[in-house]
Amino acid sequence: MTVTTEAPAAAARAGRREWVGLAVLALPTLLVSLDVFVLLLALPKLAVSLHADGTEQLWIMDTYGFMVAGFMVTMGTLGDRIGRRKLLLIGAAAFGVASVVAAFSTSAGMLIAARAVLGIAGATLAPSTLSLIGAMFRNPRQRAEAIGIWAGCFTVGAIIGPMVGGVLLEHFWWGSVFLLGVPAMVLLLVIGPKLLPEYRDEEAGRLDLPSVALSLAAILPAVYGVKELARDGVHPVPVLALVLGGTVGYFFVKRQRTLADPLLDLSLFAAKAFRTTLGGMLLFSMLGGTTMLFVAQVLQVAQHLSPVGAALGLLPGMAGSTVSFLAAPVLARRVQPRALIAGGVALAASGMVVLALVDPAAGPGWPALGFAVTSLGVGPMVALGTDLVVGSVPARKAGAASALAQTVNEFGYSLGLATVGTLGNAVARTYGLAGGLHVVAGLAAVAFAVLVWLVRRNL
Repeated sequence: MTVTTEAPAAAARAGRREWVGLAVLALPTLLVSLDVFVLLLALPKLAVSLHADGTEQLWIMDTYGFMVAGFMVTMGTLGDRIGRRKLLLIGAAAFGVASVVAAFSTSAGMLIAARAVLGIAGATLAPSTLSLIGAMFRNPRQRAEAIGIWAGCFTVGAIIGPMVGGVLLEHFWWGSVFLLGVPAMVLLLVIGPKLLPEYRDEEAGRLDLPSVALSLAAILPAVYGVKELARDGVHPVPVLALVLGGTVGYFFVKRQRTLADPLLDLSLFAAKAFRTTLGGMLLFSMLGGTTMLFVAQVLQVAQHLSPVGAALGLLPGMAGSTVSFLAAPVLARRVQPRALIAGGVALAASGMVVLALVDPAAGPGWPALGFAVTSLGVGPMVALGTDLVVGSVPARKAGAASALAQTVNEFGYSLGLATVGTLGNAVARTYGLAGGLHVVAGLAAVAFAVLVWLVRRNL
C-alpha cells in the first residue's frame, strides 16, 4: 500500500509550528461537528419560538447537509485554484457571520437561509483543512497521525455535543447553540494567516462554471431524493429527484472528460487503491450510521431506556471510534497499513455479527458491546484511508481529493438510511426493532467481509 509519492526518509518532519497549526485546524472541525448534534436538542425550542411548522423544521435540519454535500467538490477544487488557506479563511468568516445570524433569527425562513449559508461555508472547511494538513505534514507518519487527530475531532464533537447542548439550553436561549463555533472561527481568522501555509495550483486553469452548475444540479436533487426516500418511503417526487440527479450527473461526467482542466479529475479513480478506499469509506458511512440509528432505537424501545440512557449506551462506541482514529496511525508504524485496515474492517464485521445475533431480552449490554466493537474497527479505514486518498494524489490536486473523501462521508449516511435503513424498517414493522437491527447488522457484516477481501487485494 502506497500512502505517499515521497519517500519517508526524504520527507521533512513537521515542527512545533505545524502541530500548533493542526490544533487551529482541528478546533473548528470539532465545533462544526458539535454544532450538528446540538441542533437536534435545540429544534423543539426554536420551532416554538419561530412558529416553524413540520416542513420548515425539516428544512432547518436538512438545508445545512444539502449545501455541504452540494458544494464540497466545487470548494475543494476552488481551493486548489485560489489558495486553500485563502478559501479556508473566507469560509471561516462566512461561517462565523452566518452563525450569528442564525442565533438571532426572527423567523423560520431567516434561519433556513442562515443554515444554507452555513452549509456553503462548511463545505469550504473540511477539504481546506484536510488538504492543508497534507501540505503541512510531508512526513508520511506524521501526516497519518495528524489526519487521525483531525478525523477523531468529528466523533469527539458527537460525544460532547449533547452534553454541551443540554447545558446551553438549560441556561440560555436556543440561539446560543449556534454561537459555539464563532470563537473558533475568530481564532482561525486571527492565527491562521500566521501559522498556516498557503498553497495553490499555479498551473490550474479557470474554474469551469458550467461544471459547477452541473455538479450542483446533480448532487442536490440526489441528496434530496435519498433523504426523502429514507424519511417517507417511495414517492414520485423523491424518485424523480433521483432520476434528475442521475441524468445531470451523466452529463457532468461526460463534460469532465472533455475538459483539459476539469472540476473533477476522473483520472483519480484510475488507481485501484483510490477506488477501494473511497468505496470502503462509503460503506462505513452507509452501514455504520444506519446501524447506530437502529441500536439507539433498540436501546430506547426494546430495552426501555431513557434518551439519556440510550446515549450512555452509545458512548463506549463513540469513545472507541475516537481511540481507534488516534491509534491507527501509531499502529501503522509497526503493522503494514493494508493488514491494519483489513484487520479493522474484520473487527467491525465481528461487531456487526454480535448485533445481528443479539437477543432483545438479553439486556442493553449486548447491543452496546456490538456497537463498541464495530466502532473500534472504524479507525484504520477512515484515518489511514483518508491519508491514502490525500497522499496518493499530486499535491496540486489534494483539495479535490479531500473534497471527494468528505463528499463520500456526507452522502453515505443518507444513502444508507434510504436503502439499508428502509429495508430494516420494513422488517421492523413485522418483527420489531430487534428484527430490523438483525437485518441491517447482518447485511453490514457480509459487506464488511467482502471489503476485507477487496482491501487485501487492492491496497
